[in-house]
Order: sequence, then structure tokens, then C-alpha cells
Amino acid sequence: MIFVTLGSQKFQFNRLLKKIDELVDKGVIKEDIFAQIGASDYVPKNYQYKDFLDREEFEKYTHKCDLFITHGGTGAIIGAVKKGKKVIAVPRLAKYGEHVDDHQLQLLEQFQDMKIIETCVDIDELEEKYINVQDIKMVPYVSNTEKVMESIIEFIES
Repeated sequence: MIFVTLGSQKFQFNRLLKKIDELVDKGVIKEDIFAQIGASDYVPKNYQYKDFLDREEFEKYTHKCDLFITHGGTGAIIGAVKKGKKVIAVPRLAKYGEHVDDHQLQLLEQFQDMKIIETCVDIDELEEKYINVQDIKMVPYVSNTEKVMESIIEFIES
């Protein structure tokens, strides 16, 4: 099962929803898909969706999915990789009215360098990314929060 989540901000991401519909139409994606489409106004034709999910519903779909397709939002990505999910992240781009700037490009580049997700900057490469992610072994996410906290405590105490 694929869970698509586009966050809860005021920006649409119709481009990604349309591409996923195309891949279902072409027979590339055969799995069940559920999408949380946020502020997008494109209505998916080949999969179920809801505008927004509460925390419990979001967790249910995250737990249930094998693949997590999302925008470049840090929270959604980290939540999915912490649960061991394969993630394809597509950045929202300002030129399409999907965000105010292109900061998601830099975030996703960092995650890609860590090898914890698959990044799809060019939406036309989503088919290839979807096919390839099936065989990719992602590096498990390891939080460095404890390390950071230890450094802060050490600094304060010295």
C-alpha cells in the first residue's frame, strides 16, 4: 500500500497527485493508494483520498503503507523513516505556486545524501524512482538528538 501525504499547509501540490494518477493509468502502480491531499484542488481519479487526516488516521496509514510518497516536509519524512518506511520525496517548487521558495530542494538533498530517502526533483522521473525504490535498501534513520543534548549540557556545565 502507498500512502501519499502532502502536508497541512495552504499550498496545493496538484502536480504530484496528477502524476500518480498517470502512473496508475499506465499500469505502473498497481498497489492500493491512499492520499492526504491537503489544500490541493485536484481530485484523484484512481485512488482514495481525504483533504486532511487527524493524527490517529495519519499514523494508521503510515503504519499500514509499504511506500510513503510525500512533499519535502521534514516532519513527514522523519516520521516515516523512523518507522522504517521507504520514502520518495518530491519537493514543492515556487515556480508552480506550490511554496514561496525552493527550500525543500536543499532539505531533500541532505536527506538523499544520508541515503535515508529517494528524492524525485523532476516529476517526470517519478516512474523510474517508484520502480527503483523497490530494490533500494535505505540506510536506517538514526537520531542525533541525544548527542546534541549531551553537548548542550556539557557546554552549560563547563
